[in-house]
Amino acid sequence: MLIRILAFLLETIFFLLIGASLLRAWMNWTRVNMRGQPGIFVLAITDWLVKPLRRVLPASLGKARIDWASLIAAAVLALAYGLLWSLLFGVLLGVAHWSPDLGISALFNLLVFALKMLVRVALQTMMILVIGFAILSWVQPGSPAYVLLGRLTEPLLTPLRRIVPSIGGVDLSALVLILLLQIGLMVLG
Repeated sequence: MLIRILAFLLETIFFLLIGASLLRAWMNWTRVNMRGQPGIFVLAITDWLVKPLRRVLPASLGKARIDWASLIAAAVLALAYGLLWSLLFGVLLGVAHWSPDLGISALFNLLVFALKMLVRVALQTMMILVIGFAILSWVQPGSPAYVLLGRLTEPLLTPLRRIVPSIGGVDLSALVLILLLQIGLMVLG
């Protein structure tokens, strides 16, 4: 029971940090103002890692529309989560015996674990944004939160709107995107 609680807490902390780093990159890519919420929160919990990365990365990377420092921060956090998870739970579960034959295999498994965590957090974060956008479109379509979520979800919803027709004046693109994100999570397993 204690191991499950520890695993839950560890995953929650890293999910929040990785999600904030990915959201920071996405907000910068969509040109969302970071001076309002959730920008202030995202900056507050990611600056400790993103700012040092910006100083280390070549200046040519900083001029691109892609926020490489935030993406690299998310990847570093996913790797740290994988490493910490394998160290903690390998020791706690009594499977922490290492041999040179396991070195490459362990490194590969760590990279796959980190990549899966990164993709899962990205898909779940986007699903939260789309669900929030869909709910606000019914309840409070004029609110500032609706506008913000609209800007964050628009790059993914616009291509779907070209394919999925509105039925009875209802835009079903958000529902289709939620289904696609859920399928992505199922495939990720």
